[in-house]
Amino acid sequence: MKALMIAAPSSGAGKTTVTLALLRLLARQGVAVRGAKSGPDYIDPRFHQAACGLPSVNLDAWAMRPDRLRQLAANDPAGAPAELLVIEGAMGLFDGAFPDGAGSAAELARHLDAPVILVIDAGRMAQSVAALAVGFAGLDPTLRMAGVILNNVGSLRHMAMLQAALDQVAIPVLAALPRDATIALPSRHLGLVQAEETADLDALLTRAADALATGVPGGPTLTARGILSHARPLRRPAAPALAPRLAPPGQRIAVAQDRAFAFAYPHLLADWRAAGAEILLFSPLEDAPVPDADFCYLPGGYPELHAGRLAGAARFLNSLRQHATRAPVYGECGGYMVLGQGLVDAEGQRHAMAGLLGVETSFATRRRHLGYRRVEATHGPLTGAWRAHEFHYATTLAARGTPLFTARDAEGTALPDMGLRDGPVMGSFAHLIDRA
Repeated sequence: MKALMIAAPSSGAGKTTVTLALLRLLARQGVAVRGAKSGPDYIDPRFHQAACGLPSVNLDAWAMRPDRLRQLAANDPAGAPAELLVIEGAMGLFDGAFPDGAGSAAELARHLDAPVILVIDAGRMAQSVAALAVGFAGLDPTLRMAGVILNNVGSLRHMAMLQAALDQVAIPVLAALPRDATIALPSRHLGLVQAEETADLDALLTRAADALATGVPGGPTLTARGILSHARPLRRPAAPALAPRLAPPGQRIAVAQDRAFAFAYPHLLADWRAAGAEILLFSPLEDAPVPDADFCYLPGGYPELHAGRLAGAARFLNSLRQHATRAPVYGECGGYMVLGQGLVDAEGQRHAMAGLLGVETSFATRRRHLGYRRVEATHGPLTGAWRAHEFHYATTLAARGTPLFTARDAEGTALPDMGLRDGPVMGSFAHLIDRA
């Protein structure tokens, strides 16, 4: 299988729109293509799948070892081989953890030997596009820059100015998207509105693919053959079949999955299944009880948007409390908040939660918490060291009990302990990515 990286100078340049348009266009032209996302992002991979019909995977160069990255990139989770992997970068191409950019899209591209296509928002520039493109193409000689895709091109004359500037520095323009508000994706506080909640998503993806294929008058015409010509074979792992990295915490694992609990990493569930565990999905929002299982996992998501409905889900909450009397329960971020005493929504209304941990959270006053984390647990099924990340806007009003994790940031600086545990019940704001 071959691969390409879609990256940009910064967030907001249009990487996701271009990636989705490209996935839909290539799939429509008969290319077996699937997506991947650089870094810890739960939302974009769902859009990738909607665009091309095949599951997407997270590839995190800070949290995962090189062979793990190559294995996940090469192995199609759907069991159907693809000929092209289109990887969407995160933030700017070289942006990563302090001080050296560890975990950046550039680092991932180097690990996989994936050429980079740079998406440039050209809406407020003309000839200066050449300086930007030259700087990114020349900063790291170990990266292969396949060319650029221009976004937000305003007119035929604008396209001509951009094209002439890039021709002078011999940087190929592979495609150009016109300025078009109808292909913009809606967003909220943790990123894009989830794919399942985006109105008329299929029509939006079709418009984006059409815009990319049609391009801008005077600009290049994008074809599947042309894009494939820039891709290169993935660098393979040293061991073709690596054992699953993440051992399952039980034989039967109940996993909450709906709009309030949508943030479970595909590679984590895939590892559990590969090791022989049975995954039992259920929906707390539908007031489904926790299935009979050895372990219950409440992933992150958006419980704050559904707090009233969750507080009224008596069958779910009672079954969760009953499960906790005989088997472990683990909640991540949103799941952690639901295990707590109460959750105050953005309007200031408090909703009673499961009451299994001594944490109280609020969205009435929001504060962003963001960054990679090195965490370690000394008790229970999560014992050991993990690579993780934190991204939420909740304020902790109270947290009483025994900490779950010791924590450090990406640089190794000690942080306050994270999370709580009370007997078999555990939770924290850390999203676990991989074993350290």
